[in-house]
Amino acid sequence: MRSILLNPGPVSLSEGVRRATTRMDLCHREPEYLELQDTVIKGLVDIYQCDSTQWTAVLLGGSGTSAMEAMMVSLLPDDARVLVLENGVYGERLSRIAQIYDIPAQSLKAAWGDEIDLDALTELLANGNFSHVLAVHHETTTGRLNPVDEIASLCSRYGVHFLLDAVSSFGAESIPFAENSLQAMAVTANKCLHGIPGLAMVLCRRAALKQGIKPRSLSLHLPGWAEQQARRSTPFTPPVNALQGLAQALQELDKQGGWKQRRSRYRKLATGVAMTCEELGVRQWLPAEQSSCVLRSYHLPTGMTYNELHDGLKQHGFIIYAGQGDLASQLFRISTMGEISDYDMARLEQALRAVIGS
Repeated sequence: MRSILLNPGPVSLSEGVRRATTRMDLCHREPEYLELQDTVIKGLVDIYQCDSTQWTAVLLGGSGTSAMEAMMVSLLPDDARVLVLENGVYGERLSRIAQIYDIPAQSLKAAWGDEIDLDALTELLANGNFSHVLAVHHETTTGRLNPVDEIASLCSRYGVHFLLDAVSSFGAESIPFAENSLQAMAVTANKCLHGIPGLAMVLCRRAALKQGIKPRSLSLHLPGWAEQQARRSTPFTPPVNALQGLAQALQELDKQGGWKQRRSRYRKLATGVAMTCEELGVRQWLPAEQSSCVLRSYHLPTGMTYNELHDGLKQHGFIIYAGQGDLASQLFRISTMGEISDYDMARLEQALRAVIGS
């Protein structure tokens, strides 16, 4: 029985992507690989119809956190005055990265799952104390979709640069590329793009890569990667097989109608899960309109532990995700990313009824 991953990455793969990852052995110094690299970079920039003279994608090996770290250490100058918006694990991770690299940063904190206080953000930016804002688009801790349109607009109004963790939103949620404040975003292959783990990307304004910031890292310095990739080279060995898989995944995304159609598909599947859970007396953690299309969180069923729920669903071929930190004993998460068919969803409904309703 095929297992369906309902965790927020890695995702269940299409057969096409799975085959593409092992289609051939490629040396990263050969023209065949460099053509693949060019194809993937162009495909990433084209997802949101970005102007390739203004935007590029920088590819590097690693997880989504690698992309977050590379973005920060490469694009924040020594004199940056950083404000991090926190309402979950990944906002806190941005602050932790800043701390490790001795980048002075202040946090605007909200409880996990709560909304970002835009009035407080406005007041902080109006005081002129900050040069950069960092935020998470989809905070998978609870499934909350943060209001990046409003955040980017505020940053533009006050002349502040905006760096975005779009790791679990890129390819399925709207992103405010038209805002001049938006400078870069961290992305990964193995979430909404339906690739395999191991390939991280940062989409950057080309101008942001030309600040002349002294490298803080050898392998995560984005200008070094971008310069070599523009020359049809690569500074270090890249995750070749992950690029092969992503090239196929980008073709499939395009054939399926692009990011807007993927968002619609995710929403349809998430709504179906929510309806079944509601019938079983399982409440959503956040209202649907405040949640991403990618993932929703649910209160644990009365009288059932997460392990009981997880193990019961796993026996039916479905892998769900626990809450994090103090939420581990209170909620579970179901993501509808990846290659998931209507038949799979019908089986999931049966599994939920069997495990929760028994």
